[in-house]
Amino acid sequence: MKLAHVSETFAVSPQLEPRDMGGLADAGFDAVICNRPDGEDPGQPTVASIREAAEAAGLAFHHIPVSGGEFPPVAIEAFAKVREEADGKVLAFCRTGTRSITLDALANAEHESAAERIERAKRAGYDLSGVRKRLGE
Repeated sequence: MKLAHVSETFAVSPQLEPRDMGGLADAGFDAVICNRPDGEDPGQPTVASIREAAEAAGLAFHHIPVSGGEFPPVAIEAFAKVREEADGKVLAFCRTGTRSITLDALANAEHESAAERIERAKRAGYDLSGVRKRLGE
């Protein structure tokens, strides 16, 4: 499991497996967001299998799939709601983590400037300079 800690309460990861959910709970996470649609890649675990494992580990599970570089307002709003209502740490994942950190930056649950969101993504290993205009700068 490769986690990129973005803030004290948020991290992103590439694809996770059902067997990873217990480790996330042990690491203090309270919620998991899957940003992948089912069937995106051959061999990818199903959302249902990850949801089942997450819930068995005591984690809240949310499925907010996005694909094709599109970030529709409904997905951004759903992501923001999960982040704002979470009681503790949230982990979001997709194939590489890029969609998840982009959704987080667009949702801006921590009420930061675009420059701050781009910088914290950079510290976590992701380049969001391409969405700067969409972030408000």
